[in-house]
Amino acid sequence: MRTAHHILGAAMSLEVRPLTAVIGAEVCDIDLGKITDDDLAELRAAFLEHKVLFFRDQHLPVDDHIAFGRRWGDLELHPFARDMAEHPEIVVVESTADKPYAAETWHSDVTWRVAPSLGSILRARVIPPVGGDTCWANTEAAYDSLPDEWKSRIESLTASHDYTRVFGRRVAPDKQAEMREKYPVVHHPVVRTHPETGRRSIYTNRAFVTEIDGVSPPESDDILEHLERAVSNPNVQCRFRWQVAGHHRR
Repeated sequence: MRTAHHILGAAMSLEVRPLTAVIGAEVCDIDLGKITDDDLAELRAAFLEHKVLFFRDQHLPVDDHIAFGRRWGDLELHPFARDMAEHPEIVVVESTADKPYAAETWHSDVTWRVAPSLGSILRARVIPPVGGDTCWANTEAAYDSLPDEWKSRIESLTASHDYTRVFGRRVAPDKQAEMREKYPVVHHPVVRTHPETGRRSIYTNRAFVTEIDGVSPPESDDILEHLERAVSNPNVQCRFRWQVAGHHRR
């Protein structure tokens, strides 16, 4: 099937197959190392609609992976995660016998930054024969599912986001003051409005949010728990089963 999306009145040429009714789509028959400006415009439109895009059978060398990322904007260097020494733009996410779950909780990346990144470009290099799936949640749909009284309750609230909840132990004692000055606690709206679509979404997560600002600790816990349940609802999620390029799993 081909999508019915339009860009400035022109029908899209890429084949985009939605995974669910609310989030996720697979883009077919495309080589990310050879995309045109028109392709990129269509991918941006599909990204806005589907929130996360999946591409099978890509054979991108690392340099091409980085180049594709730069087509979307400036790349950040993660100050705490393990990267590839010769390619600091690439973060290695790896589960091992000693650390079986590299990213097992619902979160949005780097919300502890003053200006968090647009998104992440993930690529599977090594995957287990069973398991290793990744789930994504549409926090716009999660916000839409909230009762009106909850929307009113969180309308003007902000939350404190702190990198130390996840990465604090990775900072040497003699560097902690320096890193805290560089990455102070930041306060983001609990409900964010997308600058292009105007749609509203939940913007809290247990990984980096320490508290809801200006309320008592019990109320903060209640709000965070309620919003996490909304995001954890399978009705606003999609699940993706990874496969190494050229090796299709049954």
